[in-house]
Amino acid sequence: MSELVDARGLSCPQPVLDTLAKITAMGSGELDVLVDTEASKENVARAAEGKGWKVVSITEEGEEYRLKLLKE
Repeated sequence: MSELVDARGLSCPQPVLDTLAKITAMGSGELDVLVDTEASKENVARAAEGKGWKVVSITEEGEEYRLKLLKE
């Protein structure tokens, strides 16, 4: 079961900080992150990869993005 970080409506760096806090709390697993700006999408993906998480997919949903992150 995937966890979720809903960072829509938040300005950077808050989406990154929220994602990193969830990654730290989880340790490993599946995480979906919702953001609503291109900058947040890129920054969250880069931060997650820096912590050893894989960006499995990034899907555009209207004006929002869903990042699927995974660490086994």
